Amino acid sequence: MSSEQTTLIPPLRGDGHGKYRILLLGNSGSGKTTLGKELALILGLPFVSMDTLAWLPGWRMSSSEELRTKLIAIMTDAKDGWVIDGSYQSKIGTLVQDQSTDIIWLDPPLALYFPRICYRTLLRLLRLAPPCSPGCDEDYREVFFSRDSILWWSLSRHWLVRKKESAMLKEDGIHVGGKRRRIGGWGSELEAWKRSVREMVRIGTAD
Repeated sequence: MSSEQTTLIPPLRGDGHGKYRILLLGNSGSGKTTLGKELALILGLPFVSMDTLAWLPGWRMSSSEELRTKLIAIMTDAKDGWVIDGSYQSKIGTLVQDQSTDIIWLDPPLALYFPRICYRTLLRLLRLAPPCSPGCDEDYREVFFSRDSILWWSLSRHWLVRKKESAMLKEDGIHVGGKRRRIGGWGSELEAWKRSVREMVRIGTAD
């Protein structure tokens, strides 16, 4: 696909009838939740954080059946579309991916988002920022002395996520007529894409 053809691709594909079911993917700390809330506001759609849905108080994980039941109910109720961040594919398979009209892979440099997740984790440790899910407060021992640390998880999975999503992009990317889009770089690419989404909504509203 030529660069000229690429510029003609809308920022969101949708279902062809003005409805958008958007799944945001990326490593921990890559900005999924922040973008998800912003997109939901722009599009007037409900936002669903998979972390909040999956984790129960005391860091108890919902079972696969519980998580699937919650998600199906939410997606069925949100008839005009939704924005969901996170995969949890080991728990729910491709349930959300199959239902989505657009899959956005956030792939910023590790040097950009790792300091950001460190800062967020510090705020959560100090109880200055809300936990990822109610009743799931961060613990110093878990953060600094455990293999389950969110910081270790983010570091260790950066290249694994990039390898997996790169392969999926080749098969189902917008450049081959699919629904996956990669947004990388240090921020300018993401800002440009969000502007194009706002413009798409503005033109659609005007029409």
